[in-house]
Amino acid sequence: MVRQSRIQNNAISWISVIAKFDIIGLAVFTRPLPTMDLRQIEYFVRVAENRSFSRAAGQLAVSQPSLSRQVGLLEQELGQHLLYRNGRGVEPTEAGLRFLDHARALLALAARAKEDLRGMGDIPSGKLIIGLPPRIALVLTPPLVRAFHQAFPDASITVAEGLSVQVREWLLAGRIDLAMLYDPPPSPQLTYESLFREELVLAAARSHRPDLPARVSVAQLRDYPLILPSAPNAIRALVESVCRAHGVHLRVVAEVDAVHTLVELANQGPACAILPRSAVRGPEPQPDLAVAGIVAPRILNDLALASPRHRPATRLATATAALLRGLDLVALFQGRGSMPTRGSPVPAPQTR
Repeated sequence: MVRQSRIQNNAISWISVIAKFDIIGLAVFTRPLPTMDLRQIEYFVRVAENRSFSRAAGQLAVSQPSLSRQVGLLEQELGQHLLYRNGRGVEPTEAGLRFLDHARALLALAARAKEDLRGMGDIPSGKLIIGLPPRIALVLTPPLVRAFHQAFPDASITVAEGLSVQVREWLLAGRIDLAMLYDPPPSPQLTYESLFREELVLAAARSHRPDLPARVSVAQLRDYPLILPSAPNAIRALVESVCRAHGVHLRVVAEVDAVHTLVELANQGPACAILPRSAVRGPEPQPDLAVAGIVAPRILNDLALASPRHRPATRLATATAALLRGLDLVALFQGRGSMPTRGSPVPAPQTR
C-alpha cells in the first residue's frame, strides 16, 4: 500500500509539472520539481469556485489563514498570481483560470486512481462517468444503466449529457471516462471505436409532400427546402461534406439543433428535415411524417465509443466499454437500415 501511494504521488507530481509549464510557457526546467500537493490544488479549486476564501474555508473545515497560506504556497511554486481580491471577494486571474482546468483534471484523476485501487477485486467497483449527446442519451441511458448495475453492483454510473462538442471537450479534459459520439473529428488524444452506423433520411409532412418518393438521391436534395442543425453539429457536417463532394448546394431555410424540434417542424411543413432514421421511428410513432431514404450515396452516421488515448483507463471503464459493445444497438435505435460494426478500435471516422 505504501508503494502504491508513492507511485500515485509521483504520478501526480509529474502531471503537476506538465500543468505548471503549460501555464508559465517555459520550454526547459529552470528550477527543481514542484512540491505542490493535492491539498493545495483542492484548496485553490474551492476558493476559485466560491470566489471567496471564507466560504471555501467553511466547506473545507479549515481556518481562513491556513487556507490563504496554502494557496499562497501554490502561487509561489507556480510563479504566478492565481487569484486577486476585489470588493466582493476574489476572482481568478488569467493564469488562475487556465490552471483551474488543470486542477480539476488532476483532482478527478486522483479520485479515479483511488477508486481503481479500491476496486481490485474480481468485480470492478468505483464510479464511472460517461458523456452522451441528448439524442444518444434518450435511447441508450435506460438499457446502459440497467446493464451496468447488473454487471457491477458495487459501482456507480453518472450519465453526463451535453452537445457532442461539449462531451468531447469533457473527455479531453479528463472530466469523464468514456463518451459515445456521432462522427467525431480526428484527434491524436482520443481513440474511437465504431459500434453502429445509422442512415440519415429525408422527412416531410405528408400533407405538404404527399408525393415524396421512397428514396431520394443526394443530387435531388437540392430540390427541397431544408431544416438542418447548425454547425458544428455532426449531422450538419456529415451532410454538407457528402453534398459538397457531389457538387450539391443545399437550400437551408432554418437551423434547429434539437432533434425533437426538427421532427416537429418537419411534421408541420412545408420544409423537410434530414434526420437519423431512429429519430422518426421512435420512441413516438410519426404517422403524419413521410420518410424517404437517401441514396446515391447513402449517408451513414457513425456512432463511436470514444476513450482517452494516453490516459490510463480504470478497470471499471474498460469493463463498461466491453458492456457497451455487447448491447444490441440495432434493436435499441430501431434502425432497419442501420449497420452494426464490431471489432477492434478503428481510426477516427472520416467525413464521407
